[in-house]
Amino acid sequence: MQASTNYTVFDKRQQSLYQNSTPGRYVQSNFTPENHQSSHSFSSDEGSQQKNIQNQISNVQFCTLESSLATANYAMHHSPSSFNCSPNSGSPVSQQDSQSDIIYGSPISASCITEDPNDLKSRLKEIEAAMLGPDSDIVDSFGNTYPGHLSLDPDKWRQVIGIPQGDLKQLLIACARALAENDLIAVEWLISELKKMVSVSGDPMQRLGAYLLEGLIARLSSSGSSIYKSLKCKEPTSSELMSYMHMLYEVCPYFKFGYLSANGAIAEAVKDENMIHIIDFQIAQGSQWITLIQALAARPGGPPCIRITGVDDSNSAHARGGGLHLVGQRLARLAQSYSVPFEFHGAAISGSEVELQHISIRPGEALVVNFPFQLHHMPDESVSMRNHRDRLLRMVRSLSPKIVTLVEQECNTNTAPFFPRFLETLDYYIAMFESVDASISRDNKQRIDVEQHCIARDIVNIIACEGAERVERHELFGKWKSRFMMAGFRPCPLSPMVNATIKTLLQNYSEHYWLEERDGVLYLGWKHRTMVVSCAWR
Repeated sequence: MQASTNYTVFDKRQQSLYQNSTPGRYVQSNFTPENHQSSHSFSSDEGSQQKNIQNQISNVQFCTLESSLATANYAMHHSPSSFNCSPNSGSPVSQQDSQSDIIYGSPISASCITEDPNDLKSRLKEIEAAMLGPDSDIVDSFGNTYPGHLSLDPDKWRQVIGIPQGDLKQLLIACARALAENDLIAVEWLISELKKMVSVSGDPMQRLGAYLLEGLIARLSSSGSSIYKSLKCKEPTSSELMSYMHMLYEVCPYFKFGYLSANGAIAEAVKDENMIHIIDFQIAQGSQWITLIQALAARPGGPPCIRITGVDDSNSAHARGGGLHLVGQRLARLAQSYSVPFEFHGAAISGSEVELQHISIRPGEALVVNFPFQLHHMPDESVSMRNHRDRLLRMVRSLSPKIVTLVEQECNTNTAPFFPRFLETLDYYIAMFESVDASISRDNKQRIDVEQHCIARDIVNIIACEGAERVERHELFGKWKSRFMMAGFRPCPLSPMVNATIKTLLQNYSEHYWLEERDGVLYLGWKHRTMVVSCAWR
């Protein structure tokens, strides 16, 4: 979720990606027979015999099962507990469990060749008999996983993985866990089941499930980045996107909470200043500053001189339908109508690219820096050697600002491994989808547009992408606090007036929203979940 510039587009084909994913042709597989007597001790002769049998097994190569995506090429290793598939492309997925599942030495690296399945089973039967005796049924059991036997009865699958029928949340979790463990057989079956259960027009879990499944399929193909980018292939017009963002702004209090709390802290900090310079690291439409300009215009003794430096990116430009000059003109007209001396400077660059030369500092100005739902987009030490997240904070601190405001989603998706990150994403966004449901009827076409264009792209990015391609990297307030403290800032508690203003705002929304103040920091939540945090620093 971003203040007003993060968006996605799903055309008809993209909306049904999870409904029409095309099976691939085959994957490579290497088979190691299961040892029913693994707890027994081998004599030296048995150990020698076992070693010879391992050498024979290492020469057995064959093809098995079909991949869920044609673009992915996997190497599979059969273990006693599961099939584990590791994408050859190097997608950053967990390897720990797959390594622990290998019994006999290192996994076999082999190419896929054509071989008679009956002949193969006979050879494996001979090897098995030599090791475990003539009555073993391992190969017969293995035959059930050979091509043509992948699609088991859904009820039996549910019994195996312990998920009640119709439990969409648990199926999503099971699919993400199987993907983290490279268990391609389970992933393929779970995706086929999930396709039947998700819907962009269903209840909150069905709608969220549609976008989570989109991300899982993209990640499975090891092409999360390209699929994520392709979602923008049919962008809405600027007027359409503005309409979607405005509706999200109105139906949920998250953005209003952020803007009002930040403006309250700023107004308190600069109440005695005559020259104010605001650096906004995501100016978007400039809407946040309308109420602040109005408030400062009514200040006893006359309004101060206000100068705004607006940092921008291409997404904002598309939403506006033009460059930063449109923001400057809009705010200048407003300031003029209230007789407020005003100046605007646009910095049309990404926030992570901002350097001191992009900011003109003048003596005598009270400097204000605003980070509205934006700092989590800055690459940190886990992504870039430059660590722009901390670099920007140190740079801002060197300017001795009067106040710095931070509004962020209270979510932990930055450095968390894939599976915990998936669980966090599911928990956070189900709360958001439920809160949208409280304000817009479920069959409202505009609600679908709002969720697809303003929320879904974030979800796909969190699930499908890694490294620099993953730009949605939220952190909890505790981590932000550590970063600000290390950069040399100290907390600036928000005034009781800000708290009272937000409480009045929430009277217009569902009773499930709640507000809490802890140590001068404001938290806005929905039911059990903290959603947004607002704080100030000096």
